[in-house]
Amino acid sequence: MASTHSNPDPAQADLKALKGTIPLIGLTGGIGSGKTAVSDLLGALGAGIIDTDLISHQITASGGKAIPLIAKAFGAEFIDPQGALNRPKMRTLVFGDPKARQSLEKITHPLIQQETAKQAFELAKSGVPYLVFVVPLLIESGSWIKLIDYLVVVDCPEKTQIERVMRRNNMTRPDVENILKVQTSRATRLAAANAVIQNQGRLDDLKPEVLTLHQEILRIQEEPLSSS
Repeated sequence: MASTHSNPDPAQADLKALKGTIPLIGLTGGIGSGKTAVSDLLGALGAGIIDTDLISHQITASGGKAIPLIAKAFGAEFIDPQGALNRPKMRTLVFGDPKARQSLEKITHPLIQQETAKQAFELAKSGVPYLVFVVPLLIESGSWIKLIDYLVVVDCPEKTQIERVMRRNNMTRPDVENILKVQTSRATRLAAANAVIQNQGRLDDLKPEVLTLHQEILRIQEEPLSSS
């Protein structure tokens, strides 16, 4: 499931080749915090965006690379009538069965890693000033922290997170709370952050915050390049 994945070392092994050639920015936050809104704004300002959650959805959509493997491992009942992953059914399974979750991650992680690296190298060649990796479980993975140069955390109160996800995904409160349980605490994310974007829900308030962040990243980009 997209909300549960983290990326182990093999992906970073490929991406390490980019280290020092372009700023590598990690963007994370709890479910419903507004990571996509922030990354969309950074993308509009010229950043190269690699969204691992979006990649996860793509490989589990109808015709996605993970679908045949998921059907083989879990059965056709985990594929919906449109040929995509039956996300509610799989979510129920993996949150109640750690072994099932591990089996799913063995399928999805390598595919996510391959596409993440592919997009990163393509964007780096295109001339973007920096790369932003949107990773829901960035801190939990451990390996991402070693790769990135700068960590941005999108933050909002847990109550806001729950309300947003219930409304956006048509999920029950217990389902959202189960997802929050497998994510690191808000305090841990904030303690690890180089920058924090407060997203209380107003786009007009978010835009100037993101512009300031963009300008700060451009400054940190120039410093190592000028001293190397």
